[in-house]
Amino acid sequence: MRNLLLRVHTAEDIDAQIDKVLRGLGSPPPPLSLDDVRALLNLDRQYYSSKNDGAIREVASRLWVAGKQIIARPMLLVEAIRKADLKALYIPDRKRILIDADLPKLKHRWNEAHEIGHSVIPWHKATMLGDNKVTLSQVCTEHTEGEANYAAGRLLFLRNRFNEQANDSQPTLSLVKNLKEAYGNTMTSTLWRVIETSERTIFGAVSCHPHRLAEDFDAADPLRYFIRSPKFFKRFSRINEDVLWAHMKSYCSWARGGPLGVEEVILVDDNGDPHLFRMETFFNQYDALTIGVYVRACPTTATA
Repeated sequence: MRNLLLRVHTAEDIDAQIDKVLRGLGSPPPPLSLDDVRALLNLDRQYYSSKNDGAIREVASRLWVAGKQIIARPMLLVEAIRKADLKALYIPDRKRILIDADLPKLKHRWNEAHEIGHSVIPWHKATMLGDNKVTLSQVCTEHTEGEANYAAGRLLFLRNRFNEQANDSQPTLSLVKNLKEAYGNTMTSTLWRVIETSERTIFGAVSCHPHRLAEDFDAADPLRYFIRSPKFFKRFSRINEDVLWAHMKSYCSWARGGPLGVEEVILVDDNGDPHLFRMETFFNQYDALTIGVYVRACPTTATA
């Protein structure tokens, strides 16, 4: 899946909502407390188990008693979780965030922030757990999820505070680790923000280990996420994930964890011109995280 680059006015509208939250918290230093965010926004958080039908039905029943939206379709929550394989969701009528307790705890923070993002974006309320034609549109779903991801990133990384720190340093996986510790988020979400906020021509990838394939690995879609900075997208929009995966397999070691390798590779831009990038990959026992940084243009050989 490729990251969605939002339109300027959409990003500005979401930033305005996140600014309100951060100002309401007194412009806090990192790491951000989501307990404080929920208290400010009067949001409730509960957990359910996606592996337990009874637990989901119990949550649905409680919402059915109190919430108008669930009264109309008491099994809507169960259907949404099962059919869409949801790991978290937001119930607007109750201002309640539900998180799958079976999800690894490291991922709870991002999923909660994502649902907070839905809650503060005014135009998202109509799409939460609905069943109209707009909600069922794949394009609409991709855009609302992309917007909630953007809001979560801007919230967890305290907007411009993170941007300035990330852009003042050379983008490397070491930088990602340092910012991860400072902001209290995962390596994956930190890599994502480093790429999307970068003023440089860089990209990132999240995948399984190149030599220790996951059970759900799809050779036709080898990268779980392909993250592009605005400048990279503008010049290298035609880059295929298969090309990046082939490079990763060539330079990554079989190590079970830690750094897997570094290599300079050539990628071709949209005009057909070659450019040199430095790629490095790190395996954190869950995902292989890769960052690619532009080095220079490659000389071309003139032909008579």
